[in-house]
Amino acid sequence: MITVKKRDGRKEPFAAEKIVVSAIKSGAPLEVARTIAHGIEQGATDSISTREIKNRVLVMLKAKNPEWERNWMVFDTAVKKRSE
Repeated sequence: MITVKKRDGRKEPFAAEKIVVSAIKSGAPLEVARTIAHGIEQGATDSISTREIKNRVLVMLKAKNPEWERNWMVFDTAVKKRSE
């Protein structure tokens, strides 16, 4: 089982559906979102940080459509108040 290390130090089980939902909100179609989530899951070891997940997702979104990456970044900055 893959564990995700949250920003606040908590750990939780990896949930691919969270990536799927976020990718769809960024503009990616369902099948692309699922492919991205599957790629992240396959590339993870026993533990992965939320920051690493975000970085990998952004690279994959940008490769498919740079606008989807920008949409994700706008959401993080405007709604979640994150700039990193």
